[in-house]
Amino acid sequence: MADEPLVLGIETSCDETGVGIVRGTTLLADAVASSVDTHARFGGVVPEIASRAHLEAMVPTIERALKEAGISARDLDGIAVTAGPGLAGALLVGVSAAKAYAYALNKPLYGVNHLASHICVDQLEHGPLPEPTMALLVSGGHSSLLLAPDITADVRPLGATIDDAAGEAFDKIARVLDLGFPGGPVIDRLAKEGDPAAIAFPRGLTGPRDAPYDFSFSGLKTSVARWIEARRAAGEEVPVRDVAASFQEAVVDVLTRKAVRACRDEGVDHLMIGGGVAANSRLRALAEDRCERAGIRLRVPRPGLCTDNGAMVAALGAEMVARNRPASDLALSADSSLPVTETHVPGTHSHDHDHVHEVSKENLYS
Repeated sequence: MADEPLVLGIETSCDETGVGIVRGTTLLADAVASSVDTHARFGGVVPEIASRAHLEAMVPTIERALKEAGISARDLDGIAVTAGPGLAGALLVGVSAAKAYAYALNKPLYGVNHLASHICVDQLEHGPLPEPTMALLVSGGHSSLLLAPDITADVRPLGATIDDAAGEAFDKIARVLDLGFPGGPVIDRLAKEGDPAAIAFPRGLTGPRDAPYDFSFSGLKTSVARWIEARRAAGEEVPVRDVAASFQEAVVDVLTRKAVRACRDEGVDHLMIGGGVAANSRLRALAEDRCERAGIRLRVPRPGLCTDNGAMVAALGAEMVARNRPASDLALSADSSLPVTETHVPGTHSHDHDHVHEVSKENLYS
């Protein structure tokens, strides 16, 4: 274990400042500072507020992670950071911090892809990823089916959302039902007390001529909102629990159906599910049932590793080091629309840090 790469990962793509430390595939620390409560009164994430929150939380969260792991920053073999996709301003805070630490400590820097990191985090719980890996990533910003023959260099998109992502639909329906933000956890909780067959909400892009692996939840969101509005206009009570259960069932039905189909079509006998919506209890249960019936092994990290976190970035960074992938340039920039096919952003040329005066390094990080 001592020979495995020790990597610190920084994640700031949205509203959570995540710092993780891993040694190989072993998680040593997972520190998170969330600003979700600050955004709640606005009904969604406000990019400027998220950026400021990252700036304030960055150093304390890094120090907390180092203390939790019981190591010094100088022990690290590398610094990994989410370079994209995500909110531009939020990403810039994380990338700038990672560059500063890498420069001060004279450690290699790895700018990695947020989506690939969500796949790689499963290694921390269930061991090395099979190759290829089939992954269903579901969050507030992404609903994607990805085939990853090599998580560090080869991730292929099979399908993605063409409008609202699943998590975004959860938030919007929660808003219509006056349930607050974020919507996923409260809808999941209320749905357990409702009837998922009470209302026949539509399943988007499931027709014979539709793209087999793409997702669309905009029509579902509109259908649910209109159903609620019609009840209210008629002066009738809205059965919130039944609406939550029926809406949730429509979402997870489509997600799991398409994921299992992709596994069958590609000849992959396992499925990994990640992203914030992977914490949804009904998605997990239905995926487990359908995978078992199809002879597919299901891998889902625990809920804390499904939402955005630094551990997933560190996991992918450690894999980059282990496979001798080129480090990123210190000119690394954040890319809010970084495609998933770019699992990391390698450097254009190597940097020699030897010119940095040791006293300056000591001042930068004590």
